[in-house]
Amino acid sequence: MHSSNPWPHEGNLAFVEGLYVDFLRDPANVSAEWRRYFEAAADPARDSAALHRGQVGPSFRPASLFNPPGAGNGAHRSVGDVAQRQDNVDRLVRAYRVRGHIIAQLDPLGFNRRSHPALEPSYYGFSESDLDRPFSSRTIAGASVRTLREIVELLRSTYCRCIGVQFMHIDDLESRHWLQERMESTQNRIDVPRDRQIRILKHLTDSVTFEEFIQKKFVHAKSFSLEGAESLIPLLDLAIDKAGDDGVQEIVIGMAHRGRLNVLRNIMGKSARQIFREFADVDAEHKIGRGDVKYHLGYQNDWRTAGGHDVHLALCFNPSHLEFVNPVALGRLRAKLDRIGDHAADRGLCIQIHGDAAFAGEGVVQETLNMSELRGYQCGGSLHIIVNNQIGFTTTPQEGRSTPYATDVARMLQCPIFHVNGEDPEAVAQAVTLALDFRKRYKRDVFIDMYCYRRRGHNEGDEPSFTQPIMYRAIGERKSVRFGYFEHLEKLGGVTREEAEKIAQASHDALERELSSLGEPTAPKVRRSFQATLWRNYHGGHDHNVPDVETGVPRERLAHLLDALTRLPDEFHPFPKIVRFLETRKQMSLGEKPLDWAAAEALAFATLATEHHRVRLSGQDCGRGTFSQRHAVLHDVVDGHTHTALQHLTKDQAPVEIINSPLSEAGVLGFEYGYGIAYPDALVMWEAQFGDFVNCAQVIVDQFISSAEDKWESLNGLVLLLPHGFEGQGPEHSSARVERFLQLCAEDNMQVVNPTTPAQYFHVLRRQVCRPYRKPLIVLTPKSLLRHPAAVSSLDDLTHGTFRRIIPDANAKPAQTTRILLCGGKVFFDLEEERRSRKRDDVAIIRLEQFYPLADELLKGVLSHYPDGTPVFWVQEEPANMGAWPYLRARFGDWLYDTYPFGHVSRAASASPATGSPGSHKIEQKHLLEQAFAQSGKPVARGARPAHV
Repeated sequence: MHSSNPWPHEGNLAFVEGLYVDFLRDPANVSAEWRRYFEAAADPARDSAALHRGQVGPSFRPASLFNPPGAGNGAHRSVGDVAQRQDNVDRLVRAYRVRGHIIAQLDPLGFNRRSHPALEPSYYGFSESDLDRPFSSRTIAGASVRTLREIVELLRSTYCRCIGVQFMHIDDLESRHWLQERMESTQNRIDVPRDRQIRILKHLTDSVTFEEFIQKKFVHAKSFSLEGAESLIPLLDLAIDKAGDDGVQEIVIGMAHRGRLNVLRNIMGKSARQIFREFADVDAEHKIGRGDVKYHLGYQNDWRTAGGHDVHLALCFNPSHLEFVNPVALGRLRAKLDRIGDHAADRGLCIQIHGDAAFAGEGVVQETLNMSELRGYQCGGSLHIIVNNQIGFTTTPQEGRSTPYATDVARMLQCPIFHVNGEDPEAVAQAVTLALDFRKRYKRDVFIDMYCYRRRGHNEGDEPSFTQPIMYRAIGERKSVRFGYFEHLEKLGGVTREEAEKIAQASHDALERELSSLGEPTAPKVRRSFQATLWRNYHGGHDHNVPDVETGVPRERLAHLLDALTRLPDEFHPFPKIVRFLETRKQMSLGEKPLDWAAAEALAFATLATEHHRVRLSGQDCGRGTFSQRHAVLHDVVDGHTHTALQHLTKDQAPVEIINSPLSEAGVLGFEYGYGIAYPDALVMWEAQFGDFVNCAQVIVDQFISSAEDKWESLNGLVLLLPHGFEGQGPEHSSARVERFLQLCAEDNMQVVNPTTPAQYFHVLRRQVCRPYRKPLIVLTPKSLLRHPAAVSSLDDLTHGTFRRIIPDANAKPAQTTRILLCGGKVFFDLEEERRSRKRDDVAIIRLEQFYPLADELLKGVLSHYPDGTPVFWVQEEPANMGAWPYLRARFGDWLYDTYPFGHVSRAASASPATGSPGSHKIEQKHLLEQAFAQSGKPVARGARPAHV
């Protein structure tokens, strides 16, 4: 409007009508000149000549605005009618943005075609004659005026072809408008150059050829074929290439087993020969009792993009529990980002590949999505790819979910969801390009729901036509996506039949060569130097092969660090009780008071951090501590800002993160396990609010923590802190279910400890990092002992030695001992007090601090001071079918080392861990202690049965 002609749109009815609608909604939307004009036009009492005073165009009359085309000047239409018609056009535009995906051509089988009345112009009162009428299209990218027909065609092309998009649930206008502009300006199409088309065709060919080759050469073998979803391979190829050229250096991939072998071969670069050896099972002798099926295995390799950038790929090992790898992959990437200090998450990407039924059905999906934008778990947004086979095992979507889309749970995030027809590889290319651009710009998750099908059954021995005869009749009649794409390129003149056949032959010949050399051993897998260096100094194996290390710290350093933990910034306003807490800790640093559990823990964290070991603790309420014991993160009572003293010890210390987690067990524990994969030199911990809650993450314990070394030769030093102890708080706040961990223990796969003093806790945490031995550590942490006057240690107890796996009875008189009580954890203090009150000097109490691995030479050495035949009783608070007793009973039977009769004292076997009545708990505890100190006789001769209480 600042050109030489101040009214360039004069006479352009559609433009002025649109401008007038803006004026009616808010006069400030238009310029002062147009505002004056519309105010005059809306006043019928004004002389029309008045409209032309000032700078109003001389030939523009109110009739031009209010008369429909072809009508005489006397046939004025109302202002409301003008606004209503344009408003209806705007409603139609919005309907396509909101609901266009409903009628998109997504299903390659042609099923599930839907319609929606709100996507028809007639729904808004438009007739056929209105289609060629111009309207304002200023809300659409490009021309400001289009006919209704052009508007509808553009919207259908953008939102209803082979890509359907859900993005209008995003509240942030800027990101939503960015998506609109990108999609509507291109009509959601990508210009694919010939070299990329050939590359797509080659990847489709490699994918199809690999699956067909497997089916012919290894008949009836399970492979969980990718057939029907082969577009996943060019999708991943484009995603990795684009991400690498955008600056990403590390990509972590999590996926289930369907299509995994194809991804291993055609994306990860795993040798086909090695995959064929796994099919032929040529290494069976070396895998007795260990290893995993071939479609669960992970792999690492390097990738060079077309632009010459290097990317490291890591495909996570994954069991058949499908979606539980999601948080593991995220945690692994977060550790990589933290290690290089990439807080903006510019150099890493997590790709999560899901199945449609699992994505909709597994709760860990929601847990992981909820974590995606939380401070402690952010990774810059994941690329989610849902391989939508439209069936789960034999279950249809109508039986497997209550929502229209498998991805509807993803709408909890402010992120776009791209539904795409998997048999249109160029639509897939557009979806992944746009998704990654959004992810890079906004650092949020993005979702590609790739509609395809499963050519075979759930596995290669399944007959899918039993339950889906119609679907599989249609599938049987379809050619591969590779053939369809070749025909598309051939019509465009982009590739000849001879070129396509040459690509196919080369792919097949490469596999034949690999198969012919199946008997030859494969070259060892080469990892890049960074990975080799990362784990070079750490190992697993058996506990007895790794000596303990000195974990003590000089007293002066301990006192200095503990004092530093009491200091606050000058302008920090602590809660009054925190002042007393810090004063007490100050007294501990001076040696005036003994250390409690929280102080010893803080010193373990502080000493490790100042020795340049990262410390990371996450869990529910872990900043304060479930029992108000930790107070690692303090809150200012005036403005609420926080202060974490552990982060301000020295200028060159390692980071310390204390992260309050969401109300999630499986997701958060999986994340921390993944973090430990890529950060072996850190102290990585997950704390349950109560130990019992670990059962919500049992899959992570069973499938990763306890078995990863045995299945995948994958080590991890993750620490689980599980509050444990029977204090009358009920069934769900008593037991960390140690029996379940001990049942899983074999081959020194985990460490399970139940320390009884702050010093023991200090040393075991430091041992976990200082010893070059990486195994998960399960720590049964206390509740009532956090403030128990006897459960204390001195600074000197932390200055020397290491964790003591067994603590003998320093006050016992072995020659006079008639009964030995072996125990672990909190019950020791109850037994000690009971012995004192009964004056039972003939009873020895030995603490078993490490349940597993249990070193025979240590236990034998402690017991050797007592006469042969002295009865030994394992005392536990748990019922007889729980706790450590089932494990110890199975290990030792009725005798310890054929020398000491072995029995137990416990609560009676029970279906529930504990009573819900505090009064009943006290009665049970009293009875337990009475049993433990029942009068003992003389030593028992070998062959006699000990008393089992």
